[in-house]
Amino acid sequence: MQAVRELSFTVGITQACTSLGTPRASFYRWQPPPPARKEKPTRPPSPRALAESERRQVLVTLPAERLENQSPAEVYAALLDERTYLGSERTRYRILAAEGEVRERRHPAKHPPYAVPRVVATRPHQVWSWDITKLLGPVKWTYFYLYVLLDLFSRYAVGWMVAARESAELAKHLVEETCRKQGIGREQLTLHADRGPSMQSKPLALLLADLGITKSHSRPRVSNDNPYSESQFKTLKYRPEFPKRFGSIQDARAFCQEFFTWYNTEHPHSGMGGLTPARVHSGEAKWVLEERQKVLNAAYERHPERFVRQPPHVAALPETVWINRPENVIETEPLLTNFSTELSQTY
Repeated sequence: MQAVRELSFTVGITQACTSLGTPRASFYRWQPPPPARKEKPTRPPSPRALAESERRQVLVTLPAERLENQSPAEVYAALLDERTYLGSERTRYRILAAEGEVRERRHPAKHPPYAVPRVVATRPHQVWSWDITKLLGPVKWTYFYLYVLLDLFSRYAVGWMVAARESAELAKHLVEETCRKQGIGREQLTLHADRGPSMQSKPLALLLADLGITKSHSRPRVSNDNPYSESQFKTLKYRPEFPKRFGSIQDARAFCQEFFTWYNTEHPHSGMGGLTPARVHSGEAKWVLEERQKVLNAAYERHPERFVRQPPHVAALPETVWINRPENVIETEPLLTNFSTELSQTY
């Protein structure tokens, strides 16, 4: 090790270890321990510092009855008017900080802790998610408001509305009409939304209580608590034909009419095995996946050498859809996993 050490001063540690066949880890391991660090000497007090008697006089003066509601800056000015000087304003703050007397004098609001919302859907019309987004109007600072009710399990837009304003009464009307058209019964549905003023309004809360609908809310400023509605709005606004501004509310309604028809009936979702919301919502998903599996099985029968590891399988449709799924919950087997395996063995 001594030879490696001496050579390292000339060619470096890596080159020295390589030349003499010594692992660098061994070289470092055999190095003498570094010398112990010397303790820093205690800094002597500044000759300009206040004496202990002067510090006590400052601490006694500040909480005096006539000065107790004033800041150190105000006390400093008041004492100067009385021809008294006990130290600078900054010195007063330093003394108070050393005694733990400096703190926020106001009483900031303390928000209560909000529980993480957890909802799960295993079939359509079990959980709806809804939100409101702005659509730019014809000129600056003008907006139209798009209300959308989305089925959590199927991603089907069960109800939507474009209005000139955001209103609790409009939200109540949309929810009431959509529940009537979809035939929602009591104790059947959970309605999840964020904490906007329309979502937490009293008219909507009373309606939900009358209809027997359970309400669920996101935590404040946590967009991930309402991910499906946020994702649907992104799909809307990232469409190539989505305009920068709408000329009128009629233009916005016409555009949304075409968009939601496409979204519900033609737009396949990767999270639902490439199925459209309409097929999942109507219960056609199993039949569609069976037909797709037959196509894959026929392709495997013609060219099995092209599928190296296993026969091809269709993408599965999840049996449960969560918002904030707990980590200790084990997902059930996806739909058609066993079915597709049986089909592949019959061909």
